[in-house]
Amino acid sequence: MKELRTSNDAFDDAEELHRRLDEEGYIFFRRLQDPDQLMALRRDITRVLMEVGWLEKGTDPLDGIARIGAQCTEGDREYTDGYHRIYRLESFHRSAHWPEVTEMMEKLLGRPLLPHPQKIARLWFPQYTQHTTPIHQDFVHFQGSYQTYTCWAPVGDCPIALGGLAVLPGSHKIDAIREHRFSLGAGSLAIDTRDLDGEWATTDYQAGDTLIFPSLTVHQALPNLTEDRLRISLDNRYQNGRLPIAEHMLEPHLQIMNSLSWDDVYADWAETKLQYYWKKMDLEVVPRNMTWADKGFAEALALTRQGNEAAQHHLRRLVKRDPDSEQGKEAAATLAEPGACSADMD
Repeated sequence: MKELRTSNDAFDDAEELHRRLDEEGYIFFRRLQDPDQLMALRRDITRVLMEVGWLEKGTDPLDGIARIGAQCTEGDREYTDGYHRIYRLESFHRSAHWPEVTEMMEKLLGRPLLPHPQKIARLWFPQYTQHTTPIHQDFVHFQGSYQTYTCWAPVGDCPIALGGLAVLPGSHKIDAIREHRFSLGAGSLAIDTRDLDGEWATTDYQAGDTLIFPSLTVHQALPNLTEDRLRISLDNRYQNGRLPIAEHMLEPHLQIMNSLSWDDVYADWAETKLQYYWKKMDLEVVPRNMTWADKGFAEALALTRQGNEAAQHHLRRLVKRDPDSEQGKEAAATLAEPGACSADMD
């Protein structure tokens, strides 16, 4: 992979930043965000991670030494239970509104700026590479407008071995949604690599570094190849408030897993300024399009019948967390068919 192009030289040149976004599909800044603020946030997050048993007892939480026996990922009920403890942190939500971030996003997207209410943290265990976030475009998950931008930042240093983000420069120029298929990893959808051309770009990220790209740019997480380090990152979205937003982006992340409400999130906050801030805006809210998710589920069913271990594992997780749902029942019935009985990959 090649090195990400750094755009600190064009920090105050909005025209040049837009040109680079149009040409390459991303911009990358060294230390756009205050490393000290990020480390304070890391302290808050890792304290919770230690409390829920995801870090090794007796180690400094800031080091992020993962307890391998606690491995879980998005789609597992135990992941949601731990993640939603972090989701209640006021400092976590406030980080998406830090002035250095919102001022840059306003420079790129104009006013009124809408930071998506659905803030996202990514927490990735080592020695769990089969669950690495696959190659995809964000639009299939977040929808609304093509001009929705992801702002990704590691919470602490993130060398390549820890599994930062990689982008495919110029991949947004297709100006369309590529074909996605079932995959393990966050989102459960991936683009076939045979449909892609070009050289990937990434870097050894440091605390404060920030990668920004629109929803059609093809990207992926790199596998966490460390022996024992948990990767922690912020993965937030921004758009101009005059553009449509999909209804599910107004809900807490992964709330479908356990019905987490905003009142639950806000229960222990010291301030109210950022609570329900988007309700003060006149937003065009559009329904969620389930086409891609439904297609991925249908493919997982078909692959399970063919003996595909990844698909079988995906369906087992679905049955475990939501056995009474329509999809949970269909998954259980498919797993019970002849040929769908291989050992779980975990």
